[in-house]
Amino acid sequence: MEPKKLNLYSQHLIKVFEDTKLTELDKGANVNPIVTELASWYEKIRNVIEYREEEVILRASIERVLKRKLILGGNGKGVATPLLRELIWARYFSENSINDEVTKRVETTIDLHLKLRTHIVQTHQLKESVATKWIYQLMSSDIENILSPSVEKETMQHFIFHILKQNIAIDDDTEETRDIQVYIAVQKAYAKNDLALLRYNLFKQFFGELTEENFETVAASFITCYQEIEKHLNYPLRHRIYYHTKKEIPAFLILEDILRSKKNAIKELLENEETLNKYILSTCQKKYNNITGKVRRAIVRSVIFIVLSKLFFAFAIEGTYENLVYGRIMWGTISLNIIIPSLLMIIAGFLIKAPGHDNTQRILKRIDTILFKPEPQVGKRAILRLHPPSSRSALNIIFNILWPLTFLLSFGLISLILSKLQFNIVSQGIFIFFLAIVSFLAYRINQIAHQYTVEDNQRLLTPIIDFFFMPIARVGRYLTEGIAQINIFLFILDFMIETPFKGLVAFFEQWFLFLHAKREDLG
Repeated sequence: MEPKKLNLYSQHLIKVFEDTKLTELDKGANVNPIVTELASWYEKIRNVIEYREEEVILRASIERVLKRKLILGGNGKGVATPLLRELIWARYFSENSINDEVTKRVETTIDLHLKLRTHIVQTHQLKESVATKWIYQLMSSDIENILSPSVEKETMQHFIFHILKQNIAIDDDTEETRDIQVYIAVQKAYAKNDLALLRYNLFKQFFGELTEENFETVAASFITCYQEIEKHLNYPLRHRIYYHTKKEIPAFLILEDILRSKKNAIKELLENEETLNKYILSTCQKKYNNITGKVRRAIVRSVIFIVLSKLFFAFAIEGTYENLVYGRIMWGTISLNIIIPSLLMIIAGFLIKAPGHDNTQRILKRIDTILFKPEPQVGKRAILRLHPPSSRSALNIIFNILWPLTFLLSFGLISLILSKLQFNIVSQGIFIFFLAIVSFLAYRINQIAHQYTVEDNQRLLTPIIDFFFMPIARVGRYLTEGIAQINIFLFILDFMIETPFKGLVAFFEQWFLFLHAKREDLG
């Protein structure tokens, strides 16, 4: 039987995966194992407290170190080397993965971004706080791109974009807008990019990478770029486009895993349909088995995030209120306030299930379409409108009136139950506050468990559960993002503990190098 012919999209994709080789950089720095153990354990604790997707932890860590190093001023030469040392300590990179050329590139990008920030502030293009936030996000994203470039990931991202953009049509807007929105949706759904990386990638689409050569152009047009990016990131149909795109990502994730694992034998695998299908089935099963571990890690991180935040709120607010009003702390309600949300988080984790055989068959068919159909189209086409017709507008008005009523009903029912359990008004507020966060985190973990699910079929009770659950989860989303910004533990760790701790780690590193030199003197 003659093997199927790859389409033009997949031919280019496979060529990139075949041609990309892992390269080891020489002249790396040597780090004492005790130093790396201390630093890596601290980094794990720090990342648990700040709830983020695993895919963006490196960028966030780079940004955090940059803020700490540059808080009193500085430049690329003074910051680049200590930054890279800390990343090596924390085991983001191996000892021999950073050389002098990489260090110089990091120095240059730090200086360029600081120079751009100064220009933006001095020309009053943006408020200083907004400019600083943007520049740190662009700078940290660019440094991550320098340290950990992924040609394969970018190629897969463009591959997905070119296939899925045909699935979306916006009747009353331009194709350019449609393309930008699908591009953003693919970055979020496939690459799990956060807001900082979305801004960075759109910035690169606008200007390319920031260099000495294009600095004047970037500086002169930055405000236009900023406004355009923010407009697209807040596009009214963005959530619907993201949701429609996200449903089709699982097949691409499985395909990517196969291409990475069979890098040196891709063509041989694709020439034998039976072998390819077996490998797809085994890859799906392997990914399903890994879901349990990912869900467990997400639950542990979520519970720690909840407990630490809850302890602060329970004692700082609830305990203070009860002391003032009742003359004593109501330990019963405080205990319930800490235990119940964490317990609900754990129970929600146990209820999550991995996809089944039917899902694997759907992925199998989609991969066949993606690779071999001349003009591949997967999933259903969505036709959207920015401005729906008047009949639809009337329905939207009705739904917009009913939506707040679901909030009142959901939170009112919870408040009634808590009143029966003798919770005072502050205890109720804190309980609802964290129940909303738990609901959102449970939803996020459920999304992790279903990242390989092509079509999530609704169960009989799903609409009823959504009616009560979605308002709570939606509030939880905003609260979680807010807590991540003001979490007292993050402030304490970043400025009162991390700075002296990293200074101590640096001292020990130099001390061990000194001892090593003395040992060499013995001959």
